[in-house]
Amino acid sequence: MKLLAEYYSIKDCIIGEGTIIRDFVNLYGCTIGKDCKIAAFCEIQKGVKIGDRCKIEAFSFIPSGVTIEDEVFVGPHAVFTNDLRPRAVGDWEIVPTLVKKGASIGAGAVIICGVTVGEGAMVGAGSVVTKDVPPRSVVMGNPAWIAKKGE
Repeated sequence: MKLLAEYYSIKDCIIGEGTIIRDFVNLYGCTIGKDCKIAAFCEIQKGVKIGDRCKIEAFSFIPSGVTIEDEVFVGPHAVFTNDLRPRAVGDWEIVPTLVKKGASIGAGAVIICGVTVGEGAMVGAGSVVTKDVPPRSVVMGNPAWIAKKGE
């Protein structure tokens, strides 16, 4: 790991060789593969698994329950959720989300929990993903719709 940061919180993480981490990150209890780039102001929570050669851009939020495979791009201000019925008090259940190898999540996208973003798929900037994204497809909009079907 190459820590290019002066201000950060990194606790109980497994971070692969060659991964670069910038300032003002909050990482705890997560696993990040080798040769990744984690930009400033990201939060990656307990139990998150990120594969090798991923790029997580600034201000991204990745909560517990999210798994990101190898070579995934997560754009700036992208947000994942992990609870379908969030409340301030009471019990709640983590709903898992999976982003498959080579997928790209555009800037400002929101990924609602419980979906799979398929291998090589692309989520357009500002999209709200509420359903599975087929492999090698392009989705955009709110709610996200298939603009180009994968081949």
